Amino acid sequence: MMHLLTSPEAWAALLTLTALEIVLGIDNVIFISVIVARIPKQQAHRARQIGLALALVFRIILLSVLVWLIGLTAPVFSFAGFDFSWRDLILIGGGLFLIAKATHEIHGEVEADEGEGEERSAGNAFFWVIVQIVIIDIVFSLDSIITAIGMAQDIEIMVAAVVIACLIMYISSGPVSRFVAEHPTTKMLALAFLVLIGVALVADGFHFHIPRGYIYFAIAFSAAVEFFNVLAKRNRKKASKPSV
Repeated sequence: MMHLLTSPEAWAALLTLTALEIVLGIDNVIFISVIVARIPKQQAHRARQIGLALALVFRIILLSVLVWLIGLTAPVFSFAGFDFSWRDLILIGGGLFLIAKATHEIHGEVEADEGEGEERSAGNAFFWVIVQIVIIDIVFSLDSIITAIGMAQDIEIMVAAVVIACLIMYISSGPVSRFVAEHPTTKMLALAFLVLIGVALVADGFHFHIPRGYIYFAIAFSAAVEFFNVLAKRNRKKASKPSV
């Protein structure tokens, strides 16, 4: 352990891997922010805490079973000229889940479908939110840990990077969730991001890799445009208020 603390290469690996884990965690934060928006504020706070705690737990468990995880990339069957591993199947399943969930939420927002059915199921809403967060945590944890395995050689560096990234995700999730809840247009944008991320996961499962740089640039550019849109809207409201 001491040689890692005094090794410049180890610190460089930790910084690089932490940055990558934070970037990969953005997907997780966006999903959790959108999914908790439909439940009461107190429950949303608890769901966010549980979801991010589970994200950390899943990542550390997956790191602990490192040898088994590497085996997930071995093909288990072939179909239509493609070799599929368990990792591919999880990514495809998770991507389809994201696309279906985001599409359902977009439909609900467009149709303003928040009627009696949702009120009757309010007692189960918290449970189903946690279930959905657990499913997507597993998918994103797998992608995150496979990245960690490819980036670093020491398990201590991997665990440290994952813990730091999850702490930053936890700190940022509250402001992100509040912003999404307060600005309906950003929620629609976040749902569109989830569809985009879901497509990328499915493509990865079929061995068609879409460079993440393109996806993150599109997200960053759209988020910047939306930020200026929100800022302009706020300034117009201030300007329209009669001066006393």
